[in-house]
Amino acid sequence: MGVGGYAMAPALFGARLRRVPYVLHEQNVVPGLATRLFAGGATAICTTFPGTRVKGAVEVTGLPLRSGFQLRTPSVPARSLLVTGGSQGAFRINTTVWACLDDLLARYSEVIHLTGRQGAEDAKRHARPGYTALEFTDDMAGLFARADLVVSRAGVGTLAELTAVGLPSVLIPGTFGGGHQEHNAGALVDAGAALRLSDRELGPETLLAALDSLDGERLRAMAAAAVAMGRRDAAHSVLAVLRRVAASR
Repeated sequence: MGVGGYAMAPALFGARLRRVPYVLHEQNVVPGLATRLFAGGATAICTTFPGTRVKGAVEVTGLPLRSGFQLRTPSVPARSLLVTGGSQGAFRINTTVWACLDDLLARYSEVIHLTGRQGAEDAKRHARPGYTALEFTDDMAGLFARADLVVSRAGVGTLAELTAVGLPSVLIPGTFGGGHQEHNAGALVDAGAALRLSDRELGPETLLAALDSLDGERLRAMAAAAVAMGRRDAAHSVLAVLRRVAASR
C-alpha cells in the first residue's frame, strides 16, 4: 500500500488497528506528514533517492515511471537545451529564458521550452528559428530523448525521469511546499548529477554563467552520475517489496 498524502491516512490507520502489514512509498527526500505519522508501523518504506530522512525499514526503490524513458548518451557539447518549470510552468524561469533567448540560441542549436499555460501567450511573441515553445506535453519521454541538457525545477518526478534517462541538469528548486524541492535537488547535486541555481539568484546573467560553467568534462561526469542514480526498474522493485511482504504473512 503506497501513501500519496492525507487521502491514504484513514486506510493506513485502519491497517494499523487491524495489524495488517502496509508499505509506504515516500517520493521526496524530506518525508511528508503522512509518512512521518505512519512510518513507525510500516513493514517497509520505499524511497526515490538515498538519504530520505525517515526511520524504519527503508528500501531505495526509485519512483515508478511511465514507459518510454530510455537510457541514452547526451551529446557533448550539448546541442539541445530543454527548459521546464513543471506542468504549470514557472514565471521566473520563463521570463529569464526570454530575456536571454538570443544568447541561448547562440550556444545551442535548439531550445525547447515548456512554458505552462501562464506563459503560452508570451511565448508566441518570442518565436524564432531554433526555439520551440510548448504550453504542455504528455510526452516528456520524447523531449528527454531530444535533450542533451535540462534546466528544470526539482519536482521528484522530473528528477526521477532525468536520472532514468541519464541527463545532466541545472536545477532551480521551487520555494513552495516548505522547500521540499531544495532537498530533492540536493540529492542530485551531492551525487554530482546536477548543478543548483537558487530561484532568488536566477536571472539571465546567472543562468548563462551556470550553463557556460559546464564544459565537456563536467557534462560527461554529470551524465554518468545521473545514470548511476537512475532507477529504471523502480516499478519492479516496489512490486518485489510488496510481494515479499505479502508472502511473509
